[in-house]
Amino acid sequence: MGMILPVASGKGGVGKTAITASLAASLAGMGKDVILVDLDLGASNMHTFLGVKNRDPGLGGYINKKVTDFESLMVPTNIPGLRFVSGDALLPGTANLNYFMKLKIMKAITNTSCDFIVLDLGAGTSWNVIDFFSMTRSGLVVTIPETTAILNAYSFLKFSLFRMIFRQFPSKGEERLVISEFLADRIEGTDKSFESLKTILAPFGVEAVNIVDNTLNTFSPRIVINRGKTGKDIQVGEKLRQIVSRNLKIQIEFIGLIPESPELVPSLFKGVPASVLYPDSQFARSIDRLSEKIAFCPEEGSALSYYEDADLNSLKNEYISLLDPVFFSNLL
Repeated sequence: MGMILPVASGKGGVGKTAITASLAASLAGMGKDVILVDLDLGASNMHTFLGVKNRDPGLGGYINKKVTDFESLMVPTNIPGLRFVSGDALLPGTANLNYFMKLKIMKAITNTSCDFIVLDLGAGTSWNVIDFFSMTRSGLVVTIPETTAILNAYSFLKFSLFRMIFRQFPSKGEERLVISEFLADRIEGTDKSFESLKTILAPFGVEAVNIVDNTLNTFSPRIVINRGKTGKDIQVGEKLRQIVSRNLKIQIEFIGLIPESPELVPSLFKGVPASVLYPDSQFARSIDRLSEKIAFCPEEGSALSYYEDADLNSLKNEYISLLDPVFFSNLL
């Protein structure tokens, strides 16, 4: 079983797929055996970022039972060490994934032999997206330094946390009804948080409380800020952390800061990930740094990395040597 690395975003248009393609290519460039799966069902287009012709069976064929062997969906790419499973979105019904097929795909992914299996998920908060994201407790969420994107990232984290807790209780149990009622009430701007769920579920016993407590302690998603333009953009991380800490009571780790990149458009036209086509660019160096962190610390960072925004300060210092110093001039 390889390390599962889901990549999601709270909204479309933040550059998630471009980052995912380059990240997978960078991991492969480190000598890792990488499989990239396009799970943006209904709107899959990862093949265009990789320059792979969309003529081989993909997940659409697997979902429609035209193909029964998941491993046969893996096709080579022009990047050594990187194999690809397309979304095959042109087949009808691909986006309307039923529960049992979702479990089948999850099982196939879990049983895949490789170093990393990277999942490019659809944007937004559909249960299918969130359930694939929740296959690990430390997936990546890509956002950009804009208010709407930050709010969407927060919503994605909130619904992911809800779904993780919700699914650990019996399908017909009263606990699920109580949890759903809790989510129906706004907690933002109140004195309630997800910590309140422990008190609400206490009448159901110690095990119910422990489920909530364990999930809050182990769910530690990692955030990538894309399209940075000025040093002040890193400050959005502080704002996101504040609202997540206050309302969700979980830790998030900021693991990447990627600058605005003019290389993305020409790389898309040429069907080559930008980090491969322009290996000396600021974008490529940022992606390589991100992949190094993931390769050498595949799980979430220690609690110390969050102390007084140590992870954000680390990004500030690390990237000075990788990017144009002007980019960080406002931070020094």
